[in-house]
Amino acid sequence: MKFILRVFLFLAISLSIFSCFPSEQESTYPELTSITESVYASGLIKAVNQYEAFANNTGPIQEIFVKEGDLVEEGTPILAIYNEQERLNRENAELAQVFDDYQQNQSKLRDLQLTIDFAKSKMQNDSMLFVRQKNLWEKNIGTAVDLEQRRLSFENSQTAYESALIRYQDLKREIEFNSKSASKSLAISRALESEFVLKSRIKGKVYALPKEKGEMVNPQTPVATLGSENHFLMELQIDEYDISKIEIGQQVIVTMDSYKGETFQGIVSRIFPLMDSKSKSFTVEATFTKEPKVLYPNLSLEANIITATAENSLVIPRNFLINDELVINSDGDTIPVKIGIRNFQFAQVLEGIGKETQLIKP
Repeated sequence: MKFILRVFLFLAISLSIFSCFPSEQESTYPELTSITESVYASGLIKAVNQYEAFANNTGPIQEIFVKEGDLVEEGTPILAIYNEQERLNRENAELAQVFDDYQQNQSKLRDLQLTIDFAKSKMQNDSMLFVRQKNLWEKNIGTAVDLEQRRLSFENSQTAYESALIRYQDLKREIEFNSKSASKSLAISRALESEFVLKSRIKGKVYALPKEKGEMVNPQTPVATLGSENHFLMELQIDEYDISKIEIGQQVIVTMDSYKGETFQGIVSRIFPLMDSKSKSFTVEATFTKEPKVLYPNLSLEANIITATAENSLVIPRNFLINDELVINSDGDTIPVKIGIRNFQFAQVLEGIGKETQLIKP
């Protein structure tokens, strides 16, 4: 029993002694290799020219002309919003056009033309009688009263003929004016009514129709989402801390939950200059140079935008740095270093150490 106690005591003392010596520290040497610096971004897939269409007036949806997934042309009607007042205005304009239609008023002109023809015939007859009476008077046949009556009859019939001509021209101008006005009023009424028909702004695809027939909508209500059928881009969100590093043309490395284990590539194509004050981020667009076979709007993605690359550079692990400005060599000395580009794991060393310097992890 005493022997066993002595063994346990010896082991305990031995462990205590060995624990007083420091364990071997992790070390490394700088390597000559390439290094890249990147900015992380999260984002979504968007169809090119994707937009939310809002109701253009207030009222219930009268009719939906397309389905989700349908292909549309620019100007294709998407849906109609019912408006009773505009419908009545259009019907009244149609009635007014029928009433004032030029062709419909030709009978009035024909009646007046008959009046002109009769007046002309009477004027010609009265003119002939007046000339005959005048010739007789010159031969001392007839009385002055007869001559005066013939003259007055001719002048009256001439006035009647000229008046009929004037009435005809006035009526013709009035009919033409009313017809044009009615047509214009109808065109305006139809245009106003057509404003209640929402049409596609692009050639593309209908991706969403969140409202149903009969639902009330207003100009603040999104009623459809449309975009390109086959062309997509990345909409990325960049923290304000990193936005100064982003430039047009930088390479983008992309991963997506819908394509596990695969990476895709793109380039920065557009930087929106206004920061979102709530999220403190900027929107950046990128186009694919290597893209998945199938894409859909609003798929999520993660991306790294390559902002700098250095070849054949002296590189060390970042966890061997103290505050990104100091390292510890194998002698325990603290050495200041100048750091270049860096990423999550590694940093480029510009000055302070060489590749033969053994470093100790702090």
